[in-house]
Amino acid sequence: MTGYVQHWVAITDPEVLKTSGKAEHPIVYARYDPQDEVHGTVFEISQKELHAADSYEVADYKRVSVLLKSGVHAWVYIKA
Repeated sequence: MTGYVQHWVAITDPEVLKTSGKAEHPIVYARYDPQDEVHGTVFEISQKELHAADSYEVADYKRVSVLLKSGVHAWVYIKA
């Protein structure tokens, strides 16, 4: 993802802590600097899986559509 940077966010939601077992999760920020990049993997998932991901994410995150460097559009959770 071009124009984004990755940092960490402290997780306080008890259900997320229980599920992930981690008190910090990665989070990406839009900086709109074309020199910034976050590397990752695109997964094809069902609507049911997308809904489950939306239910899991805490208020620190929001889902947005981004155009990847590869030319593919993908849903990504970024800092809300």
